[in-house]
Amino acid sequence: MGEEVGARTFSREDRARYREKVRRCLDVFAEMLRESRFDVERPMTGLEIELNLVDDDSRPTMRNADVLAAVADPSFQTELGQFNVEINVAPRRLVGTGTAEFESHVRASLNAAEEKARTVDAHMVMIGILPTLEPGHLTAGALSANPRYALLNEQIFAARGEDLRIAITGVERLATTADTITPEAACTSTQFHLQVSPADFAGYWNAAQAIAGVQVALGANSPLFFGRELWRETRVPLFQQATDTRSEEIKAQGVRPRVWFGERWITSVFDLFEENVRYFPALLPVCDPEDPAQTLAAGGVPRLAELRLHNGTIYRWNRPVYDVWKGRPHLRVENRVLPAGPTVVDTIANGAFYFGLVRALAESDRPLWSQMSFSAAEENFTSGARHGIDAQVYWPGLGYLPATELVLRRLLPLAHQGLDRWGVDPAERDRLLGIIEQRCLTGRNGASWQVATLHRLEQADHLDRPEALREVVRQYVELMHSNLPVHEWPITD
Repeated sequence: MGEEVGARTFSREDRARYREKVRRCLDVFAEMLRESRFDVERPMTGLEIELNLVDDDSRPTMRNADVLAAVADPSFQTELGQFNVEINVAPRRLVGTGTAEFESHVRASLNAAEEKARTVDAHMVMIGILPTLEPGHLTAGALSANPRYALLNEQIFAARGEDLRIAITGVERLATTADTITPEAACTSTQFHLQVSPADFAGYWNAAQAIAGVQVALGANSPLFFGRELWRETRVPLFQQATDTRSEEIKAQGVRPRVWFGERWITSVFDLFEENVRYFPALLPVCDPEDPAQTLAAGGVPRLAELRLHNGTIYRWNRPVYDVWKGRPHLRVENRVLPAGPTVVDTIANGAFYFGLVRALAESDRPLWSQMSFSAAEENFTSGARHGIDAQVYWPGLGYLPATELVLRRLLPLAHQGLDRWGVDPAERDRLLGIIEQRCLTGRNGASWQVATLHRLEQADHLDRPEALREVVRQYVELMHSNLPVHEWPITD
């Protein structure tokens, strides 16, 4: 959610003051855009990975405070659930061997952290949803100790006025209720950050939206939740429902959800922040003492704290980010589409595909979004999440076709061009895009491996579902540590 927020209650005056302040921040942001005050030199990329913690029996373990104390690395931080942690990877440029540096750094950090986590009887797992999660794991007691999570939980349920209803129909069906937001903690993701100039932001955000369905189809890794086989990327509908502040009546009125794909292509980054202020009431109306207009008039760089905090409580799959680094403001597209895992090399390959493809599309002479409706992009996203690597998607000039065919025929060459424009070393480019190519040719990603392994264990080894799920996780963790790309993972008894 951006800034740390302590335990507190909010009055009507707090909310009125916050509304006024966030609108003032929006005005200052617009002035900064007009005056071109943003850092646009040497654009950086960043990476965040959310992780699950399990015990020796492959079950969730509520030990993130103990794990973080043992790891003692500021790159690792708490997440919503006590069975979650997150690693924030220092930003890098892609030029040359930047992708290889990302990979080696993440592997070294995770290996060191895993060794220390074992001293408190915990293990780290990069996976979209942990298959061994059960309803008893997702209670109020599972929230991390940081008071911002309890406060967020309180505010979401105050806005709803009733328990959450989670209903997902996939291969199997799930219908349950929750009286906390802890089901959100089940959803662990990978987030790619891409610094862009204000002038280029709309093109990059539109491009990211256009390919989101293909991304999730190729990278799906969350087919199992509460013992049920649901969507190939169940994290998408689960996250949407687990953070929904709307009652059924409010939904029927067409009020927008806080987990949001969006509803239109944009022409400026301002469009997104303005929508946030116009459509969504504050969840955490905490005011900062800074007057952003005075700071800007004095030649300083305003933090825009209220605008940033508000943006952090609206969960776009591609989120705009305003940040200040070393005294200079900049803008980023935060790509939140993909689940965590399966391996570090798969994650970096997903990143290479994304970074290359969005650059090629954003710099195209004829923008893709001038040929494709926004609703078609959203339908692709839903199809990719529901069907994973077997999804059918729409693409201008090609109509409906398998996502894998689209990638092989059209998108991999574009990603190749885009990585060349970033200056990525050709050997690195070919290695990482070759992983994406083989994933398409074999039809195997994290979700398909999990489901095939589960079925094999149930049918060939006659394991019951809970025992089979634990064995899926055990095998998954072993293969994850091998760093073998998931398309090469065997399916064994």
